[in-house]
This record gives sequence, C-alpha cells and structure tokens, in this order.
Amino acid sequence: MSPLPRRRLGTSDLEVSALSLGSWHTYDRMDFADAVTMVRAAVDAGVNLFDVGVYGAPGMPPVFTDVIWSAIMRAARIPRDRYLVSAKLWLEGFGDQGFRPQLENAFLRGGFDVADLVILGDLRRDDIALEDLVDDLAALTREGLIRAWGVNNWSASNIRALQDIAAVKRVPGPRIAQLKYSIGRRAIPDGEPFGRLFADGFAMQASDVLEGGILAGNTGQSREIGRDPGGIREEIKRHAAGVAEVARELGTSAARLAVAFTLTHPANATTLFGATKLAQLEDNLAAVDLVERVGAAEIRALVEPFWADRGVIDPEGP
Repeated sequence: MSPLPRRRLGTSDLEVSALSLGSWHTYDRMDFADAVTMVRAAVDAGVNLFDVGVYGAPGMPPVFTDVIWSAIMRAARIPRDRYLVSAKLWLEGFGDQGFRPQLENAFLRGGFDVADLVILGDLRRDDIALEDLVDDLAALTREGLIRAWGVNNWSASNIRALQDIAAVKRVPGPRIAQLKYSIGRRAIPDGEPFGRLFADGFAMQASDVLEGGILAGNTGQSREIGRDPGGIREEIKRHAAGVAEVARELGTSAARLAVAFTLTHPANATTLFGATKLAQLEDNLAAVDLVERVGAAEIRALVEPFWADRGVIDPEGP
C-alpha cells in the first residue's frame, strides 16, 4: 500500500492526510481493544486527522464516542504531535460567551487542549451576525485554542461573506468546508459557486462519502445516518448495485471505489470516513492506490451514471 499523501488545508499552515477518521457512531459500537488496534493502524498508515465531535444534545440520550476516542488515544500511546484534532462547534449553542463553553467541553471530553481545526455546524439560525462568529473565532485563535476553522454544509455565498468580513478585520477566515460529497451527491462540490471558492485556495473535506454505508452495499440501515438533502437516498440505494458492479469490474470493493471517487476532486484536502472494523479501515486506505491504478478521470467517468442529485440540489448550497 502506498504511503498516505498529505495535502495543505486550504491556505492554512496545516498539512492533513488525504484520509481522515471520524467518530460519529463509531467507537461506541466497537470492542475497545479492537478500536485501539484500528486507530493505531490508521496512524501507522499515515492518518493524522481525527474528527472528534461532541454529538450529545439536551433531551437526547447521552453519547460517549468522543470520550472513548480520548481513552483510545491514551491506550494506543499515540503522541499528540503525531495527529491533528478537528472539533465540531454548533451554532445552536452560540451565546453570550461565544463558542468557548463548547470548546472547553470538547477539550474536557476529548482529552486535548488545542483544536487544530474547528468546524462550525450547519447554519440554521437567522439571529446570529456573521461578524460575531468571525470575532469569536479570531479571539480563540489569538489565545492559541484553535489553529484554523471551517464550516459544515454552508452555502458558497455565506462562506464568501465570512471571508470578506475576516479580510476587513484582518483576522483568519474559514479555510475549509466539510461538504457531503460522494458518487451520488456531487451537485454542490462540483458546481460553479464552490468552484470559484476553490479557485481562490479554499479547501473541501469530503464527508458522508458512503451515504451511511449504502454505497458500500449496506442498503438495510439500522443506525442513524446523515440528512438526505433533495430526498435522493432511495435513488442512491437503487444505484448501489450498479456501483458494486463497476467495482467488481475494477477488481475492488464498492466502498474503496466510493472513497477513491472523492479523492479525484482537486480541492478535496481530506476525505472523512468512519470505520468500526480494521478491515474497513484497510479497504478505505487502499483507495489511494486505486486512484493511482485506474486514474482520476476514468473513475469519474465510470461512476457518472450514479450521480443522483444533478439538477435536484442548488449548487450554491443550503
């Protein structure tokens, strides 16, 4: 297997692995020893970015996947200087004290004291001034609590607005957008509005790349998976067999093909995926070799028929 390449995260000074490991509904479904073995294998293979979100919410059952991740890193004896941490900050919790209470809670639960990257959750509130977000994140950056920041599934125009505000204030702006990007969901990252952002050095982190396992052949879902913009999930399920057939013709797995597809986007700094088995991790890591063997243009051409949100989703984004 080829060494995992690293890419610059937008215009920041962070170098991130082409593949990054997420924590949503993963470690709390695994045997602890197996999780330690898997995470150690990921780091040894070159993974250096871990997405560690606090996914609990008031009134919901408690979740502990981020706390378990902290214990995994200690048990695996992985030095902090060998990996980067990406934390989630939710706008629903942004108040008089800004993001600080959320960030401190993430530090407490995750066992780290600096977030190399923070990703702002979906913009669903209309009572927050974008200037306040930029100011708050600039203050956290000055204090050395965060190194870079980005957003999750924001529109291209709102990202540009954040950049403009940051430029006027002469403070760091957003460097990356975590976007749904897969064989089935391409309209936003492949569209013109984000293309203009990418041309200026803005970066993407591909997420939801397996559509909750559907593109890996797991069409009978028994766990919570991400939202379904455009209501296209059933069509993606119908395409799963076709994706699997293309993968067989290439002598690979559907999951590896799906991950490989995301690596063909020139602005994609890192592809985020979750794994609950060592075999899944190894299969996904091998996507880098698949791109080298088949070629980015050929992979994109082979999966073109399975693009489900073309003409359904506004490329501008939510």
